[in-house]
Amino acid sequence: MLKTVHTEKAPAAIGPYSQAVQAGDFTYVSGQIPIDPQSGEVVDGIASQTKQVLENLKAILNEAGTDFSQVVKFTIYLSSMEAFAEVNEIYGSFLTEPYPARATVEVSRLPKDVLIEMDVIAYTK
Repeated sequence: MLKTVHTEKAPAAIGPYSQAVQAGDFTYVSGQIPIDPQSGEVVDGIASQTKQVLENLKAILNEAGTDFSQVVKFTIYLSSMEAFAEVNEIYGSFLTEPYPARATVEVSRLPKDVLIEMDVIAYTK
C-alpha cells in the first residue's frame, strides 16, 4: 500500500511527483532543492542552500512521522565537488550516529540551477 506525504513546510513539487511516498516500512523522499517554502525563492550560496535542503527534508520526514535518525540512505547531488567539504560539515551537523549510508555525486546541472539537491530513504516501521 502506498501513501503520499505532503507538507506546506517544504516546497511544493515542481513536477508530476510527490514530496514523499511511504511504501511498506520505508519512506522515499523526493529530491529537495534549496527553495524556501515561505518565499518560494531559491536561497543563495552553498552553505545556505545546504541548510535549506536539509530543513526541507526534515519537514517532509516529520510529516511522515519520522526524522533523520531513521534515514538509511542519503544521496547528495552537487554542481561542483569543490563544495564537498563545506556541505559535508553542514550535513554532519544535522545527523547523529549511527550515520546513514550515503552517495555524493557531481552532476552537470540541477533544477533551477541550484548548487545542491538531496533525497533520502527512511525506515519508518
